[in-house]
Amino acid sequence: MKYYRLICFLCGLTCLVISNVSCQTAQRYIRGQVLDESGSPVAGASVNIQGTTNKAWTDNKGEFSLGGLPSGVPVTVSAWSEGYYCAKSERIVPPAAGITLTLRLYQTTDNPDYEWIPPVGENSCYSCKPGVTQVWLDNDAHSGSALNLRYLTMYTGTDVHGNQSLPTRYAFIRDYGSIPLPPDSSLPYFGPGYRLDFPATTGNCATCHNPGAAVDSPYGTDPAEVTGVDLYGIHCDYCHKVAAVRLDPATGMPYPNRPGVLSQDIRRPFPEDEARYQLFFGSFVDDNVPEEDTYLPLIQQSQFCAPCHFGIFWDTLVYNSFGEWLESPYSDPDAGMTCQECHMPVPTLLDGVAITNVAPGKGGIERDPLAIAAHTFPGASSQDLLENTVTMSVQAERAGGQVSVSVTLLNDRAGHHVPTDSPLRQMILLVQAKGPEGQPLDLLAGPTLPDWAGIGDQADGYYAGVPGVGYAKILMELWTEVTPTGAYWNPTRVVSDNRIPALGSHTSHYIFSAPSGDVRIEVGLIYRRAFISLADQKGWEVPDILMDAQAIELSMP
Repeated sequence: MKYYRLICFLCGLTCLVISNVSCQTAQRYIRGQVLDESGSPVAGASVNIQGTTNKAWTDNKGEFSLGGLPSGVPVTVSAWSEGYYCAKSERIVPPAAGITLTLRLYQTTDNPDYEWIPPVGENSCYSCKPGVTQVWLDNDAHSGSALNLRYLTMYTGTDVHGNQSLPTRYAFIRDYGSIPLPPDSSLPYFGPGYRLDFPATTGNCATCHNPGAAVDSPYGTDPAEVTGVDLYGIHCDYCHKVAAVRLDPATGMPYPNRPGVLSQDIRRPFPEDEARYQLFFGSFVDDNVPEEDTYLPLIQQSQFCAPCHFGIFWDTLVYNSFGEWLESPYSDPDAGMTCQECHMPVPTLLDGVAITNVAPGKGGIERDPLAIAAHTFPGASSQDLLENTVTMSVQAERAGGQVSVSVTLLNDRAGHHVPTDSPLRQMILLVQAKGPEGQPLDLLAGPTLPDWAGIGDQADGYYAGVPGVGYAKILMELWTEVTPTGAYWNPTRVVSDNRIPALGSHTSHYIFSAPSGDVRIEVGLIYRRAFISLADQKGWEVPDILMDAQAIELSMP
């Protein structure tokens, strides 16, 4: 058998040819150049074989070379560089040379006359991307941020039935002027409300909850009066118009008093411009709609979430899940995890089936399902997420007439404190010891739950005085001394904060009396989204979520 070493003038490869086998079986290259609209080369552009991980970067001349391609199989070549729409060239058959991809700049200004695209209906997000939109509608609390009853009733000062508390009363102090007084306990009260305390202003609540409405009027948007697309809260078209976020380079955090849209660079397009009539930022560097779409690395970074997950009110740090992440090992660029990796997990499942094409029949292509992040955003209402946030370890032993119990909570799967963000949220650890007839045993030593866990019948979820620990960030209003409070639009101070940071732990110890007979130790960890007294005032139905439960049987020695 004879061997020949030949140089192929098409692909430039040196092939070892056996007998009559030609270099048709060799891997081939695609070579070309990326230019801007003026014909100048674009250096550092990303060039991909679309739908694959086969990538190259352009040199100073804008030239690229993509190898490892099978001969004769047509592919689409895609290019992207920051500030440009994606570009593509279809049905390129390797080997090929002289391919030119032209990148177009997207606009650097925002169009306040643009009309948001609705998530559903004709010419909507759903009409193009039905699967991922349906997943978003079914799961994501962002889609309900505008109509969330807890948000609206806290804003208006009403309960869920529309009953409104009386306007805030004031007293006058010579040194300070007018100061608010606590609610009159002899009169009906339906909880606090921003508009009760500041009836002449709308505040900045809408900058996070209703950003599409607030982008042009961050301090003039009443959340109770938004209409149309903005009733979907933080909707698809808004999120995919965020071009950048403004962070303090010295801290990596948003600037104080710049929540939501005030820290975001929004790019609404100009539909009358035929060349730049639409603009969507997304997570595909090889996007298939170069007339409308581009890649935005920021959309896969935790910094994208920062504007609405950090908030200082009256110099008190209230919301800080982004800051907690930034200070934790999870922010390590090599070994850490982003917000999106937990809250936009892959793959995207619709009816139990992984989505592989985000826009079937509308220009979408088949992709690895692990490249399609789910728009589920599991959070404070997700049973599955909460069950997989904290690891609980329980140890118990019996000696003499006593039972000793130790409970350790390890925050090993959340990249921030637990609980985080809204200061209304709590984790409640319940520790109970029962005798052979199921009777509760006396607690001889150890912590008990505070009054904010609820004064009343334990069977109805009122746990004040029960053995255990409540984990929460507790705020007190400075003037009225109402505590705990969620009315952090007023001046407040942090009374206590025993939440568990990322990769941190807390251990509590208990000693119970132990009569003769078997003893059963029952430990439960529940998540509560609002203080029970406030939920009662507002009429909120916010059921507790069981994060973990364990039981230990101790037999009579």
